[in-house]
Amino acid sequence: ALVARARARTPAATTARLAELQARIRPHFLFNTLNSAIALVRTEPAQAEALLEDLSDLFRHALMAQDEATTLGAEIALAQRYLAIEQVRFGERLRVQWLLDPSADGARLPPLLLQPLVENAVLHGIEPNRTGGKLRISTRRKGARAVISITNTLPPEGQARPGGHGIALANVRARLALLHDVQGEFHTKVKNGLYQVRITLPC
Repeated sequence: ALVARARARTPAATTARLAELQARIRPHFLFNTLNSAIALVRTEPAQAEALLEDLSDLFRHALMAQDEATTLGAEIALAQRYLAIEQVRFGERLRVQWLLDPSADGARLPPLLLQPLVENAVLHGIEPNRTGGKLRISTRRKGARAVISITNTLPPEGQARPGGHGIALANVRARLALLHDVQGEFHTKVKNGLYQVRITLPC
């Protein structure tokens, strides 16, 4: 009876944990986006409207049912909306490259998993660099697995770099493990002035 009760409670406990982790996604970009939209209202009203539409779509996805999974293709589209918002803020300082494999789009992952990673890349790699930097997002299918890489340049040595507490990375790692257990892999590395996050998950 105790074993049966534990099995019955596990899905609910997992769902609650997913909701808790989802709620930790940083909301500070909301204020940056609203400030950018306010600045554009009079001079570029169409651009301000597009900016707010992108923001609305981001929040719609953030408020999805926490126990639902989404597809890699949908997450990429959301990350593109997020970076469109940031492009308005940073202009030519933010240089983005997409290398996407459509055959990997069907892989399942928790909602809003990529956005915090892309946000991290902008926050720690692009924003503190006076000359800006590059951000590359790539996906590819490798057999029965999808491989996602997010790579950003880092500010040069000697230039101040903002410290992080690893909360966003721990959040993503935990949510990935809850959905895919050991089948989901999450790795980070720093090499030659580049920071890379690499995720592997079942297709």
